[in-house]
Amino acid sequence: MRRLLLIAALACAPLPAAAHKVIAGVFPSGEAIEGELGFSNGDMAADTEVVVTGPDGTELGRTRTDADGFFTYVPTAPVAHSFHANLGAGHVAEVTMPAEDVARILGAAPAAAPAPAAPGEAPSPAGGALGAAEKQAIAEAVRDEVRPLRREIAAYREHNDLQSILGGIGYIVGLFGLGFYLAARRKLAG
Repeated sequence: MRRLLLIAALACAPLPAAAHKVIAGVFPSGEAIEGELGFSNGDMAADTEVVVTGPDGTELGRTRTDADGFFTYVPTAPVAHSFHANLGAGHVAEVTMPAEDVARILGAAPAAAPAPAAPGEAPSPAGGALGAAEKQAIAEAVRDEVRPLRREIAAYREHNDLQSILGGIGYIVGLFGLGFYLAARRKLAG
């Protein structure tokens, strides 16, 4: 009878949930802010509206994600930009780019008016004579290559977080404890 109760209790034990987390990230991309929205299981938020707000909560603009969950936004003021998106089913993505990063994109000081554009770009003395078009092409190529890596890293973190590892260790310890308990009962009964 006890074995039957033990088997029933093990059969009713809760299984680990296959939950996923929202992934949201923003980073400088030339003269724009590029970001991605999706879930840790690899599903990306396609064609989702993203609302951009300033530090005081005023709306600065809106943009939409593409089929791969990526979006771009061109900032106009060197203030912190917060990106908000409703991904449905209670999932809300929120990520902020600090004012310092936005200021670097605009070439201005944080919380100040944007600086006037430079009259022309001189080649760097150490880097050779790459023009603006070549630099832009290289930056786009690097971004395209890095996108899948970012997704894979986020998915890896989701599936191999500390809680999962400790849970697995707990299951193993529990099974050993159950085995020792049953062995001790057999020894006492025999």
